[in-house]
Amino acid sequence: MLGLIGKKIGMTQVFDANGKLIPVTAIKIEDNVVVSKMTKDKNGYDSVLLGTLDMSEKRASKPYAGQFAAAGCHVKEELKEFRDFEKDVNIGDSLNLNLFEEVMFVDVTGTSKGKGFQGGMKRWGFGGGRATHGSKFHRDLGGTAMSSTPARTFKGQHMAGHMGNAKVTVQNLRVVKSDASEGLLLVKGAVPGCNGCTLIVKKAIKK
Repeated sequence: MLGLIGKKIGMTQVFDANGKLIPVTAIKIEDNVVVSKMTKDKNGYDSVLLGTLDMSEKRASKPYAGQFAAAGCHVKEELKEFRDFEKDVNIGDSLNLNLFEEVMFVDVTGTSKGKGFQGGMKRWGFGGGRATHGSKFHRDLGGTAMSSTPARTFKGQHMAGHMGNAKVTVQNLRVVKSDASEGLLLVKGAVPGCNGCTLIVKKAIKK
């Protein structure tokens, strides 16, 4: 498994060699520093802890800032752990988009936009009732339980509630362009989250 931490810039569109318009999402990936490593002998599993985006040491607590001393790098704002990292790296190494040099498809994980409390039609795509005058059933949720048997609402019933602000992964996004010098990755299609949010970009599992 290969992965890096990035930031969503926004969406745009590019033309391919045949003149076809392709909607793409621009992801900014700055250098990811290897802060620490976990090994199976010492920790019970293999993983790599990557950090990116410098932050002021005044904002960091002493326990948080102390873990960067071994890596010999500045205090990082974003930290993510990647298990079973394919590339052999050492503490203090800096990784960039050259890591995805031969990768054609990626999986992108982020936090979706929060929509607040929403009704059943927006949250779950319910059809609602008739829009005619006097219907009295337009956007209501409708019945949620059975009759006298079993006389209860089953767990997991689709109802109104909090929508969005959840961890979402979009798989098999094709890499349209990768520019390591600029730290810019263009992938076809949309990725979760608002502009400026943190994303985890990994080598696609299925492709």
